[in-house]
Amino acid sequence: MKTEMQKCLDGEVFNTSNEENQSLIHKARKLTKSYNSTESTDAENRKNILCELFGELGDNVNIDTPFYCDYGKHIFVGSNVIININCTFVDCNKIEIGNNVLIASNVQIYTATHSTDVNERLVTDWNPGSELPFFRTYALPVKIEDNVWIGGGVIILPGVTIGKNSVIGAGSVVTKSIPENCVAVGNPCKVIRKINEQNRSHGED
Repeated sequence: MKTEMQKCLDGEVFNTSNEENQSLIHKARKLTKSYNSTESTDAENRKNILCELFGELGDNVNIDTPFYCDYGKHIFVGSNVIININCTFVDCNKIEIGNNVLIASNVQIYTATHSTDVNERLVTDWNPGSELPFFRTYALPVKIEDNVWIGGGVIILPGVTIGKNSVIGAGSVVTKSIPENCVAVGNPCKVIRKINEQNRSHGED
């Protein structure tokens, strides 16, 4: 029989109030609180906290504070990565970030989602004795490939992959995967043009 965490990572409906899940969430809350309280110059302590929090952490990673996440252990970060101020990663499922990635301030990445049918969404039998409603939740992974730039205030929804070298314009809501070598903007986010070899060599204006 699958554990609730296995169901979660397999994209199936899982019980978020399960003891294992809640234990990981509380650990992540404790670690992010510690991380957000560190001095920006305390590089060694900040790295140690992130290594304990994340599933994987590459070299030369700078994550500004405050930073928030749900589980932490489902976040995998490559090398040469900047994650700017006030980003939130809801990592019920995996969030994979490649190398040479720039993520601007106020970016939100969500892996968790729910049915649009209220009868499927609402559940009352997972918390006996409680009057609080619970909601059926499932989660889909998010992947950000190498050399991607995510603009400020972008929201990335469950199941999205952003292909390598692509740029997501500020304020976009990314509901579907974006191919490699593209500039994409808007709500919903759509490709507006391809990035050619010259753009990739010299950077975007």
